[in-house]
Amino acid sequence: QEEEEEDGPEAEEPLGVHHALAERASKYTKRPNVFRLQTADQRLFLFQAPTPEEMFSWISRINLVAALFSSPPFPAAVGSQRRFVRPILPAAPSRSPPEEQHRCHEEWMERVAQELFEHQRNLPEKRGRARDLDEYRLKRDYLLYE
Repeated sequence: QEEEEEDGPEAEEPLGVHHALAERASKYTKRPNVFRLQTADQRLFLFQAPTPEEMFSWISRINLVAALFSSPPFPAAVGSQRRFVRPILPAAPSRSPPEEQHRCHEEWMERVAQELFEHQRNLPEKRGRARDLDEYRLKRDYLLYE
């Protein structure tokens, strides 16, 4: 066993919580007190807590740390094509005070909601190019996720 501890199992990559969201997994009914964590790279993790109180405590703490580590997104990379590219989500802690972060998050949500509304009003033609439809779906999925 000593050898195993020295070599140890392969080290796992730490789970970054910047731009993540923890919430009760209301659709998951196999076990009680389960919450989900959706990460910035759109991975989904389920965790089970021993009690509802601990579950809500974990959710609250994870979301607080996620907010503190969620600097505003950088604009997406600029290219020569009209393709949709997701903004870059920095992993560096925010240097803004919590009040400023809250205001920035609210403004971001308003922009995303308006952009989603405009996006849904401008559906591509059904007989259009497959690439246009794929681009439309990609952007729609991103905006809905945000």
